[in-house]
Amino acid sequence: MTTAPIPFIDLQSQRLAMGAAVDEAILKVVHSGAYIMGPEVTELEKQLGEFCGAKHVLSCANGTDALGLVLMAKGVGPGDAVFVPAFTFVATAEVVAWVGATPVFVDVLEDTFNMDPAHLAASIKWARNNGLRPVAVIPVDLFGQPADYQAILPIAEAEGLWLMSDAAQSFGAKLNNRAVGTYGVATATSFFPAKPLGCYGDGGAVFTDDDELIEILRSVRIHGQGSDKYENVRIGINGRLDTIQAAVLIEKLKIFPAEIEARQRVADRYNEGLQDVAKVPRLMAGATSVWAQYTLLLEDRAKVAAACKEAGVPTAIYYPIPLSHQEGYKHFPTGPGGVPVSERLSAQVLSLPMHPYLTEEAQDRIIAAVRSAA
Repeated sequence: MTTAPIPFIDLQSQRLAMGAAVDEAILKVVHSGAYIMGPEVTELEKQLGEFCGAKHVLSCANGTDALGLVLMAKGVGPGDAVFVPAFTFVATAEVVAWVGATPVFVDVLEDTFNMDPAHLAASIKWARNNGLRPVAVIPVDLFGQPADYQAILPIAEAEGLWLMSDAAQSFGAKLNNRAVGTYGVATATSFFPAKPLGCYGDGGAVFTDDDELIEILRSVRIHGQGSDKYENVRIGINGRLDTIQAAVLIEKLKIFPAEIEARQRVADRYNEGLQDVAKVPRLMAGATSVWAQYTLLLEDRAKVAAACKEAGVPTAIYYPIPLSHQEGYKHFPTGPGGVPVSERLSAQVLSLPMHPYLTEEAQDRIIAAVRSAA
């Protein structure tokens, strides 16, 4: 059996599978000269909306901007509390701090890695009792599976909060046959190259059914412009998606459904081969995942990671430090009782290679390497 290193995410195999389609799409933009807000940008927004069923789509420069655009458009600011999971990438909390609001860290569930509805409810009450003004909740669909919106949405609505879904890792997934991109007031996603649907640089998008919100978002995305770019009616950002990235995404969207199916096949083989030696990820009833990451829970993570490295199998840790413990964020509040599950997950998670072009031979090598140590 070969011992050549296995790519953690294999974008080159995807490129080869697509043939000349992406090259031709990029060259078309190059020859057109419409490098900013060219026709491909509008076409991509249309196709993304059709894909997930959202009424409006706003493309933007990256997934962090996608989150921040919504907070700016909704007027979130000092004194406001926005509830985010403690176990996720920093961008979800970062944008709250951008606008001067207070991120309040909520614990997650061990089986799904997603926000704990019970701790959210307790954290909202705690924040209100401590002088903050709860306004919004941003669940994250971690590793590709939607958060438990059936439980979280009623809590937010009962408390008078609006919800934005952070779908940076889950675009293409569904919960009870309802696609990611249609939950809450808005959904933000990322097209970073390593995402299940990624471009060849940075990119992102916001999805919403709110007619008023989309108009504000369009203004904020381009310096708060009004009737033209030299009339500025609000504070905005430079958050446009460039035309070449839109062209790349249009081509990748064509093969995205088949890639989602391939990711699920890899996850199924991993689960079958590893469920007796590690805690493998499970999906909620009614949920699908795009498997942005395939993540195990291991008591001796270091031992397994070392054995995998020796066998030429890369691994990664998403995420080694809860947000509430990060140097730049530990002064922000945490919900009552802290985030013990997030702390435990940070010490035990280990992600394995995951992409649609992972051969069965490579999967067998990965499974064998994990089993030999675990």
